[in-house]
Amino acid sequence: MTNTKRVSARTKLLDAALSIVRRKGFAATSVDELCKEAGVTKGAFFHHFDSKEALGVAAADHWSETTGAMFAAAPYHQIADPVERVLGYIQLRRDLLDGEEAEYTCLVGTMVQEAYTSNPAIRDACKTSIFGHAETLEDDIQAAIVARGLTPDWTAKSLALHTQAVLQGAFILAKASGDRSVAEGMVDHLARYIHLLFSPAKKV
Repeated sequence: MTNTKRVSARTKLLDAALSIVRRKGFAATSVDELCKEAGVTKGAFFHHFDSKEALGVAAADHWSETTGAMFAAAPYHQIADPVERVLGYIQLRRDLLDGEEAEYTCLVGTMVQEAYTSNPAIRDACKTSIFGHAETLEDDIQAAIVARGLTPDWTAKSLALHTQAVLQGAFILAKASGDRSVAEGMVDHLARYIHLLFSPAKKV
């Protein structure tokens, strides 16, 4: 039986934002473009959102929901060893580096670079998304610390945030160079760093 479930105008606009903002940036994205991409009227836009900035906040939440569901269902969660689970997450991030920059870069990372001073609501929504995603790694990192018998002067939280700093930086370098392989190299370095931190001979 064919799935005839209708997608709401609000969801179409949010999906359009995920596509266009990653391609052009938030400031360069117009309401008219969003409506055209979503196939809805401008009246529908303002029925759901008071402004483009309000859509930006909602888009950050939508990004968290859609990507969060994908990561939650990823196979690396089934890996028994916690260090290998963390490495499995990093490998997935590398595998996702495919296509043009707009297809693999981060919506909230893109938006916050533009709006962190001009729009505190968007900045805070992006912070919630990025830091919230980092939090999903903390249990596995803490389990890896315990499994390897480490007593580090760093925390699971700090390492989880470091992974996101490397990934966001990798996206910036890929955009600056127009070369996806630069980002792949940064993710490979991150994997090497994790290997070193959790090496049995490494007590840091």
